[in-house]
Amino acid sequence: MTRPRRHRRPPLRRRLAVTASAAVAAVALAVCAGAYAVTVYTLHRQFDLQLTQAATLAIQRDRAGGPGVQAGECRYLAAPACAQLVPESATEDPREGYLLPVGDAVRQVAARRRAPYYSTASVAGRPVRVLTTPAREGLAMQVALRSDGVRRAERQAAGLLAVIGGAGVPVAALLGYWVSRSGLAPVTRLTSTAERITATRDAGLRIELPAVERGREDEITRLAVSFNSMLDALEESLAAQRRLVADASHELRTPLTALRTNAEILLRAERLTERQRERATGALTRQLREVTTLVNDLIDLARDEEPRQSLEPVRPAVLLEHSVAAARDHWPQVDFVLDTDPSAATALAAAVPSRLTRLFSNLLDNAAKFSQPGGRVEVAVHRPADGGRLEVTVRDHGPGIDAADLPHVFDRFYRARTARALPGSGLGLAMARQIAHSHRGELTAHRAPGGGALFRLALPVGAHAEG
Repeated sequence: MTRPRRHRRPPLRRRLAVTASAAVAAVALAVCAGAYAVTVYTLHRQFDLQLTQAATLAIQRDRAGGPGVQAGECRYLAAPACAQLVPESATEDPREGYLLPVGDAVRQVAARRRAPYYSTASVAGRPVRVLTTPAREGLAMQVALRSDGVRRAERQAAGLLAVIGGAGVPVAALLGYWVSRSGLAPVTRLTSTAERITATRDAGLRIELPAVERGREDEITRLAVSFNSMLDALEESLAAQRRLVADASHELRTPLTALRTNAEILLRAERLTERQRERATGALTRQLREVTTLVNDLIDLARDEEPRQSLEPVRPAVLLEHSVAAARDHWPQVDFVLDTDPSAATALAAAVPSRLTRLFSNLLDNAAKFSQPGGRVEVAVHRPADGGRLEVTVRDHGPGIDAADLPHVFDRFYRARTARALPGSGLGLAMARQIAHSHRGELTAHRAPGGGALFRLALPVGAHAEG
């Protein structure tokens, strides 16, 4: 069974060219038609004015004349008008007859029962235009002029406008092609760039905008600029993805090697003493925990956003207090000092408790990791005078943050030179900032006065809790 052939639509450029050409051609033909109508109207208007003037002169010249032909030279093109007087009653007609046709309408004008009117007739085989208007009492004046000159002028105007309109159609086609070509030039470049990106998988390609188009703010130029911006974001996302994969591979290599080594040692457990087996088992358990934590952090960070969980009103100060208590158990050699402002103790924030607790724990673990045994970590929470946010600060007295490292402390897997010998994967602060952003907060790092590092979290909060 053969499938019916699908008719492909013509390209957009051709359709736009045809549409623009048709529109311009239609306008050109409409203008020519309008010009012809105006020309014909003007010619007839002027001709009727000549007839009116001729009738006025004939009436003034023949005030005492009777019915009959007054002038009969209108058979010649350059002659004056023909004129004749027609009575109201046919019994008063002259014996010689009339040059122009006389009907009931002419008798009605003579009797003042009808308004003056124009008509057409023929004199000696020549077309004439006739004006019938009242003259003296009981008489109507008929005046005629040859009208073939007007008809010839109409034909000449029609021929000239037809030539102009005919020439306008190919001009319209050229204009339509030019409009489609120039108007769709950015779209053509956008299409070719998209096709090259699809073929080469190179997100570094961009649409080249000429200088004349960079200063314009039309829709197509904005589309090209937006497409370039989208490619910038795509290239940055791909680069971040590659960095994430490379950094994750590097960070996983060491713990996986250690896991393999301890697993191989435990395979020869019969050759080990009880103490050696316990040490190998403990090391394997710790390394499994570290790898699990690292993989979970990688999964969370790879989403580039927090998982959608239901928010609930919580007291950040209470969560911070629990996090400090847990940090004291985990880092017994470090002195954690918590200072909570009474105005901040009851402040409520819309948050996911587990994620906000993770943020506090990461900041506290980072501070403890850089503190010497017996060192002091100062944690404070207070509410500024504006009341719209809560500020949490975590300050340690360790080596601090070098000026060169300060812009990168929240980067994934970034580890300062002083931190490379310490445990950790370099994901804790990146995770903390991501959680802060998901809660519409802001986490910043500073060099503390007198040495050490200072981390400040600004978290939006609502009204105070009751009770």
